[in-house]
Amino acid sequence: MKYLHTMVRVTDIDESLSFYCDALGLEELQRYESEAGRFTLVFLAAPGDSTAQVELTYNWDSEAYDGGRNFGHLAYEVDNIYETCQHLSDCGVTINRPPRDGRMAFVRSPDGISVELLQKGGALEPADPWQSLENIGEW
Repeated sequence: MKYLHTMVRVTDIDESLSFYCDALGLEELQRYESEAGRFTLVFLAAPGDSTAQVELTYNWDSEAYDGGRNFGHLAYEVDNIYETCQHLSDCGVTINRPPRDGRMAFVRSPDGISVELLQKGGALEPADPWQSLENIGEW
């Protein structure tokens, strides 16, 4: 058995690509559009690691998706949790669970999908402002 990808439905492909690519740093690997099926699939992965992919599914006919939290979460290992969270914050992303412990943080996509960020290797030393921040919303 081999892991292929995780699919998440999105309501705005441009807003989602801004989150997943510009803010989170994933790269677009492949795009497939089906005029007959009225959908677009975009496959993303972390730079240098195409083995763990996220498939964004955009259905052209608008429909509401709620309860993104019952999906669970996507998880990514990062080289520096503080730098990653600062970059996300600079991109306008809310840090729902700040990395107070130097090890773990959570953010959410525009469609409410939780994304867990984990520090590569051991936890970094707790540092301000992160160790002083409270949780915001759900994560």
